[in-house]
Amino acid sequence: MRFLVKCEMPVEASNEAIADPEFGRKMEMVLKEVKAEAAYFTAVNGCRGGYIIVNMDDPSQIPAIAEPFFLWLNAKLEFTPVMTPADLAKAAPAIEAAVKKWRRSGKK
Repeated sequence: MRFLVKCEMPVEASNEAIADPEFGRKMEMVLKEVKAEAAYFTAVNGCRGGYIIVNMDDPSQIPAIAEPFFLWLNAKLEFTPVMTPADLAKAAPAIEAAVKKWRRSGKK
């Protein structure tokens, strides 16, 4: 299952991290280690941060993904399940069934 991981890095901890000349290499290592499918960096809640797409087979993989960011960057993380267009297409029958069963009467 794919997750969007929102990563917020506190200013002081990230100031220290980016002062390290090896920061870029270390970030590449972490992203490779967590098998990131994509990573986008931006400001998050006024701090350095980003959004990372990861794929997990089991929730027990969350600590292996989270701990490098917790320990290295003192980051705050949020894991949100997400779907690709193919996943959404696969979900279409369940969505249609829910609409038929739960749509409020009078709505068309």
